[in-house]
Amino acid sequence: MSSVQTLPRPSWLHTAVGRKVVMALTGLFLMSFLVVHLAGNLLLLRNDGGAAFNAYAEFMSTNPFIRVLEILLFAGFVLHIYQGLYFIWREKKSRPIGYARNAAHANTTLFARSMRISALVILLFLVVHLRHFFVEHRFLGSSLTMYDSCKLAFENPYYTLFYVASSVLLAFHLAHGFYSSFQTLGLVMNHRIERLVKVAGAAFAFLVPLGFAVIPLYFWIRTF
Repeated sequence: MSSVQTLPRPSWLHTAVGRKVVMALTGLFLMSFLVVHLAGNLLLLRNDGGAAFNAYAEFMSTNPFIRVLEILLFAGFVLHIYQGLYFIWREKKSRPIGYARNAAHANTTLFARSMRISALVILLFLVVHLRHFFVEHRFLGSSLTMYDSCKLAFENPYYTLFYVASSVLLAFHLAHGFYSSFQTLGLVMNHRIERLVKVAGAAFAFLVPLGFAVIPLYFWIRTF
């Protein structure tokens, strides 16, 4: 008798559902980071010559607990980006010829359709931002304080424009990602919760990017 060989089943994390759950969880984790990061960055707006922000930056760069969180944050970014790239690859593989754009526009929102471009711009911004601030101060030993580095960067109209444009694309990304994450995790259980999540998502997607955009604009406007 011939035995029938069966292929091993992929682990749950490698299934489409598992990957979506990982994407949702990492997305929510990164959203929580945005809130904490914005709260710290808003110290730049205090009229104290950067004292409060520099103290915050010093604490973030020396506290051992924060260093551990930085590793988790990096892992969260990598996982989120990897899963996003996987879904893009899978979609292209399953639809090599493409599909009618009119039908896609009729069934999806502008925020959902812009997820790829918003993700790309956010990734580019992240690379530039980390190189300009994190790498410069943590590894290259900049002689400037973190406040002075921010002030110098935000007084540059090109950097400010890039920062604000990235904040707008971040808003688009969050507008779809917030609701999608809750939906993927099965937390949207009825119409009442759905409305609540949509309202909370819209507020989050508007207020957080707005908070980030206000900071460079504040410094740039002061140059006039």
